[in-house]
Amino acid sequence: MHTWSRKRLFAAGAAGALLAGSVAVASPASAEPGDSAGVSVTVDIEEIREPGVLAMSVAGDSVALSEDGSTLLVRQFVGTLPTVTVTDTRTADEVPAGAAWAVLGSATDFVGSAGQDPIGAGHLGWRPKLLDGGDTGLVAEGEEVVTVLDEPTQPGNNVGLVDQELLVSTFDSGAVAGGAYTVDADLFLRTPVDVAAGEYASTLTLSLFE
Repeated sequence: MHTWSRKRLFAAGAAGALLAGSVAVASPASAEPGDSAGVSVTVDIEEIREPGVLAMSVAGDSVALSEDGSTLLVRQFVGTLPTVTVTDTRTADEVPAGAAWAVLGSATDFVGSAGQDPIGAGHLGWRPKLLDGGDTGLVAEGEEVVTVLDEPTQPGNNVGLVDQELLVSTFDSGAVAGGAYTVDADLFLRTPVDVAAGEYASTLTLSLFE
């Protein structure tokens, strides 16, 4: 090999050795002992929102009828249904499309406490009265239901509270959502004049449907 070539290879090898040596002995980065850094951690927690509900409440659990308005042919006993409140805390978006709600009522026969013959539920009637129907005009009271001893005041309404009769309703639940609506009713029991004396009891069941 020529002397010039040997010098070039030697120089290249020395440079490579120096380069390799410089990589091998590189110093790591360092930090001062006791240094620290803070990281801010945030979160936005929304309030839990319970869905609204449709519910009914009744201001009392009993009513005593007292005699008033009797005639020579019919004895009449009257009272007032405790105030019924329908409360809807839902938003319009929570109400199913096309939904409507109603409160219906039906009574059992009046059973005597001393074994008297019962007085059929057909002898009990009512006249619903809307106390607060809101501003929409979409909440309405039910029609009067008279007794089996009466002539009908509406077609076929002289049946008494034997079956489920309408107390209050709306045809558009979504339009009245978010409100509270109250109703009561005049109650009247009409019996023949020869009805047996004594205490009688019936249960008037009110049911909310949608």
